[in-house]
Amino acid sequence: MRKIAIINQKGGVGKTTTTVNLAAALALAGRRVCVIDMDPQAHASTHLGVELDGTVPSLYDVLVSGRPMVEVRRRVGDNLTLIPADINLAAAEVELAGVVGREVILREALAGMVDSSSSPPGDSSPQSLDDSYDYLLMDCGPSLGVLTINALATADEVFIPLQPHFLALHGLSKLLETTALVSRRINPQLVVTGVVICLYDATTKLAQEVVTDLNAFLGRSRGSSVPWASAKVFHTKIRRNIKLAECPSFGQNIFAYAPKSTGAADYAALAMEVMGDSAPVRVETARLMLETPVPVVSRQTTVQPVV
Repeated sequence: MRKIAIINQKGGVGKTTTTVNLAAALALAGRRVCVIDMDPQAHASTHLGVELDGTVPSLYDVLVSGRPMVEVRRRVGDNLTLIPADINLAAAEVELAGVVGREVILREALAGMVDSSSSPPGDSSPQSLDDSYDYLLMDCGPSLGVLTINALATADEVFIPLQPHFLALHGLSKLLETTALVSRRINPQLVVTGVVICLYDATTKLAQEVVTDLNAFLGRSRGSSVPWASAKVFHTKIRRNIKLAECPSFGQNIFAYAPKSTGAADYAALAMEVMGDSAPVRVETARLMLETPVPVVSRQTTVQPVV
C-alpha cells in the first residue's frame, strides 16, 4: 500500500481538491483507496458527501481517545473509504501537546486497523491495512502542526500541490525543511515524490516560468541526501476549471459532478501517472475512465459501517 500525505502549509492551492479527486480517479481505475481527512475544517469529508455534527465518532476520537479507526471509517463509493474529520479535530493540536509520542499516534492507530470486512469469502481472519487498501491519501490542513507531522510520520510519500506563482514557491522551502526534519528524526523512509501543479493556465508566462524554476530547483537536488532528491513535477497539470470549484457544494467528486469537464480529464490523467502508466496509456485509460458511469452518493450525516 502506498501511503501518501498531500501537504502544503499555504491554503487555497488545491490540496483537498487533489486528494478527493485523485482518490476518486484511483478508485475508478479499480484501486482500493482510503482517504484520511486530517484538516479540522473537514473539507475533504464535505467534498465526499459526509458532514458530521460532532456527535458521531471521527478522526478526533481516534487520535485523542484511542478509538479504533475501523469504527469511524465509512464507505463513500466503490473502492473508496473515508476516515472523516469534524471541527473537534481543531482541539487535538492542544490536547496532544503534552502527550509523549504524539507525532506517531496516527501511525500506531493505522497499524492496529485490522478487521474482517475485507477478507476473502469464507475467510474471517482479520486483514491488515496493507491488505485492505492499495492507496492511503491523507489530506492535511494548511499548517505544519501536530496533525501534519502525524501525517508525515505515517506516510511513505509526499505530494505537494502548488499554485504556479512565486509566493507559493516561497513557502515551499519551509515545507521541504519540515519533511527533512521528519525524515531524520521520525520516519526515515519518507520521500517527496513530486509536485502537482494546480490552477494552471498555460497561456500565462508566469505559470511557465514557475514550472521551469521548480524543475531547475529539483534538478539541482539530484544525488543529494534530502527527501526530495528524486522528486519531480508531475507531467499532468490541473488546469483552472470552475467545475472543480462547484462540485464540493454538492458533496460529489468531479467524476460524479462533471465527468466531461477538463477537471475530470486532468485528474484521470494524474491518477494514471501516479500509478506509473506511460503517457499514451494515461490518455487512453483516462478516456475510458471518463466514460464509466459514476454512482452518485448522497450526503451522509450518520455513520455508514463498512461491510
